[in-house]
Formats: sequence, structure tokens, C-alpha cells
Amino acid sequence: METNQKSVTIGGSFIIKESNLNDIFTPEDFTEEHKMMKDSVIEFVDREIVPKRQRFEKKDYKLTEEIMSKIGELGFLGVSVPEKYGGLGMGFVSTMLVCDYISGASGSISTAFGAHTGIGILPIVLYGTEDQKQKYLPNLASGKWIGSYCLTEPGSGSDANSGKTKAVLSDDGSYYKISGQKMWISNAGFASLFIVFARIEDDKNITGFLIPNEPSNGITLGDEENKLGIHSSSTRQVFFNETKVPVENMLGERQQGFKIAMNALNVGRVKLGVACLEAQRRVITEAVKYSNERIQFKSPISSFGAIKEKISQMATSCYIGESACYRAAKDIENRTEVYLSEGMSHQESELKGVEDFAIECSLIKIGISEDIMNCTDEGIQIFGGMGFSAEAPMESAWRDARIGRIYEGTNEINRMLSVGMLLKKGMKGQINLMEAVMNAKSDLLKNLQIKDLPNNVMSNETQLLINLKKIFLILIGKAAEKYGQGLDKKQQVLMSLSDILIEIYLIDSGLKRTIKNINRSDKESQSSQIKMTQLYLYEANEIILKKSKDIIYSTLEGEEKLELLDLFKKSCDYKTCPNIFALKTEIANKIINENKYCF
Repeated sequence: METNQKSVTIGGSFIIKESNLNDIFTPEDFTEEHKMMKDSVIEFVDREIVPKRQRFEKKDYKLTEEIMSKIGELGFLGVSVPEKYGGLGMGFVSTMLVCDYISGASGSISTAFGAHTGIGILPIVLYGTEDQKQKYLPNLASGKWIGSYCLTEPGSGSDANSGKTKAVLSDDGSYYKISGQKMWISNAGFASLFIVFARIEDDKNITGFLIPNEPSNGITLGDEENKLGIHSSSTRQVFFNETKVPVENMLGERQQGFKIAMNALNVGRVKLGVACLEAQRRVITEAVKYSNERIQFKSPISSFGAIKEKISQMATSCYIGESACYRAAKDIENRTEVYLSEGMSHQESELKGVEDFAIECSLIKIGISEDIMNCTDEGIQIFGGMGFSAEAPMESAWRDARIGRIYEGTNEINRMLSVGMLLKKGMKGQINLMEAVMNAKSDLLKNLQIKDLPNNVMSNETQLLINLKKIFLILIGKAAEKYGQGLDKKQQVLMSLSDILIEIYLIDSGLKRTIKNINRSDKESQSSQIKMTQLYLYEANEIILKKSKDIIYSTLEGEEKLELLDLFKKSCDYKTCPNIFALKTEIANKIINENKYCF
């Protein structure tokens, strides 16, 4: 029975227990303040960015710098910066909302904004000393300065802690000399402050430093990179040649750089996911408008089933992605508030709040960065030959979207991290994973004996999702049993487990959003949300069954293999699945009639 009491969610716990609907935040829960902020951001984007989209394709870095300055004037660069340092001091939902809607019309602005407000500012908010915050945050929050994050090197990409940039302490102990090369550095061309990671002596781990961009201090920039997309996002190499950095500019503690980098990336990952959403909404809207206007065989192409199929799947993925992003955003915000109430500093509370949901951050990053690629690809297809033209909006949207699978740790790295972090939480007792794994098979067998489900909305879908969670728990248990400590080397197994985990988190978020919204929105919207949830569950279920079989065939033998194959097949049976083609048609018809993404 649903209650009004809210509890604080634990990161990763979605896989072992069902959440109370009151604990799930959805876009329909936005406050009036959220809605006003959203409208303000959309108005700014439509006025300042959309009319200039062609200029962004011509490597107009100055335009990007100008737009960033205007965003700063509105206060949106400092949404997450505490008020005492010149920011708005708002919660994580507001931070995600601004990132979402500011990012949709231009990948170049999305990248510049994300690099500045995420990895360019947050490490200082989370790890900076009081003096560092007072000195740097007001200029960064206002847009007077632009931040840049220097981690990647020619020989260290995913292996971030292997960087060769060196920091040598001066004889009098007052400053470090930094020497090394950084590459693929976003915002480098107009950055005022670099967050740089270097190794002191023969330390095992790297250390962070705050370095103002002063060419006279041994800092030089390479040429702008010639990239596939995000053409007006400044991306350069940065060279440090005995650059003097006062000891008080060390960020955090010595050898804490790798931890700083990883925690900044947790935020970057979930923000990258949300930054893809408005791009999807705009692509869907552009595609629908074109399909309504394009006449072939004496009919608008939007009337064709092949086009409706694409529109329905694009919209469904966007709806599910929204559900996951804002659920995670509020979970992080709530967790941060709990730590604050327990007496932790604002700094430590934010740090731990995000860290607690690192698994969800990775899953969102992977899932939505791949959804936006599918969305833009289908957008090109709906436009046909015109979609391949640089004059139409789809071509640049597709190119800009591609970087998402690489940024903030590649999707392959994040897949393996997500499963590893879940296992680590279980080993530490932060979630009761081991007991859930031990009971998963017997629970699944009991579930198969259930004859009559409660007569609740989407009760069959809810039960199927519970079964899918049990399947994951059985598989991760079998993998851990077979490979032990060597599981972290079995990348194909980890990636398949992660694929299952991604689909479970996404559909769990979408299903709970839909159920929560029953009787809260108009009948037509309710119907569309139910249909999109059913469609996504149907497709996620097929992915999970396929990935489960991959793992079983590759890790098990004999009767155990055959038994689990049979059990999983029965457990994945979506007995009440509606007519899939009818679902797609009805979802698409709603969007086609509205002439835009309308959820």
C-alpha cells in the first residue's frame, strides 16, 4: 500500500528492492521555480543560440565565448555554486534542469557549458580551500572566467592515473614547477583557469593544481583540433613548461588527484546524460515537423508506418531517459541534504551525495549517450536525402552527438565500472547484495508460481521487472562464483552484465514515473505514457534475455546451463504484452498530431 512517507534511497539499491513511488522524483514533480527556470533557459536558447546554429558549424569559437558570457550574466553558470561565492546555490535538480535545456540546440555550447560548470568548477566547490573558493569561484560563476580541466594526455586516456605530467617542488618549498602535455582539453582556447593533474616525484597517484592561464608562465596552446563534431567547442593541447604554481594552489591533498578526477567525472557523467535530452526533444520535433510537411505519394510521410515506428522509438527512449535522469538528480539532492543535516560541511555533503549514486551516474551516461545517437541517426533517415545535407539540422546533430559515448570515460569503461562499483558496495555491506544474490533463484521460482497478480495498473509489467532484477542477481552471482577476483578481467562478461543493469535502471525509472502519474495527468497523456513504458519494457526485455543467454552460454555448462536457460525464458515471458505495432502507431500519432515532442 502506498504511503506518503518518504525515505532516503541508497545508491545501487534499485537492483535489490522496490522503491516507494513517493521516493521517485519525475519531471511532473517540478516546482514552480523549476518551471520558471526551464522556461527562462528555453527562451534564451531560442533567442541566442538557435538562430546562430550555422555559425557554430564554422568554428566560431568567439561566438561560443560570447554565448558563455551571456549565460553567466543570467546566473546559469553558477547554479550549483554556493551563494557566498557568487552562485545561485540551488539543488541538484535545478543544476540538472539547466544543463538539460541549455544543451539542446548546439553541441558546441553543450560541451563548453558542461566542461565549465561540471569538471571546470565542481572540483573547486568540492575540494577547494576557503581561500581558493573565494579567489576563483565568483569569477567562474559569473562567466568572467571560463574553466578548463586538464587530465588527458597522449599516453593516458581511460587510464587517467598514468599521466606523465610532473610537478617538482622548488628548493625553498614555495611553489611547484609543472611540466607536461595535456590533450583534448575542452575550453582550452578561451580558458582563464586550468585544473591540472600532475605527479609529484614518484608518487603512486596524481595531484590536482589550480593554474591561471598566463602564457608568460610557461603555458602554450596547440592549434584547435579538427573534429568530427562540436565544431565551435574549443579543443586544444595545453603544454606546461616549468610553469610555476604556488603551493597554496594545490587542489585537495597530495595524491588525491585521481579521486578528485573520478568524483568530478561522476557528476560529469550524469550531467552528460541529461545534456542529451533536450537535443533528443529538438531532433524529434524537427523530424516530426518535416514528416508532416513532406508529401510523397500524395500523403505526408508522417502517415507511413515506417516513419511512425521511428518517431515512436525516438520518443520512448527520450521519455525513459528523462525518467532516469530526474530520479537520480533528486536522489543525489536528497542524500546531500541528509549529510548536511548530520553535520557534514556543504563541501563533504555534496561530494558524498554524488559518490553514493556513482553507479546510476554511469548507467545514465551510457544509456542516454547511445539513445541520442540512435535518435539523430533516425532523424537523418526521416529527412531522407535532405538529412544528409549540412543545410538541414540533422547532420550537425548527429555529428555532435557522437562524442557522448567517449566523454567522461568511454561507455566501455563505464560499463565495467558500474558492475564493479555494485559488487564493491555489496562487499562493503552498503547494500544487501549478497543475500539478494543467494535468494534470487528461489525467489524467481516462486514468482513463476504466482497465478493471479493484484488488479493494479501495470501490475504485469511490475512483476516482469521484478523477474528481470532476479535474473541479473543470479547472473552476477554465477559470474562472481566462476571467476572470483578475476571477474574484473572478464570484460565481455562485465559488459553484458552492465547492459542488463542499464536496461533495468531505465525501465525501473520509466515504469515508476508512469505509475506515479496515473490520475495525475490528462487521460491522453496517461495513455501515451503507459504505451511508451510498455514498448520500452518489451524491447528491454528482449535485450536482457539475449545478454543473459550470452553470459550463460559463455560461463556455464551441463544441466545448470540448460536449467537457467529454461528458467530465464519462462521468467521473461511478457504474457500481457500488447500489440507492438499498434503501440508504436498510437505513440507516434500523439506526437504527429501535436507536431512536436509533447511529454
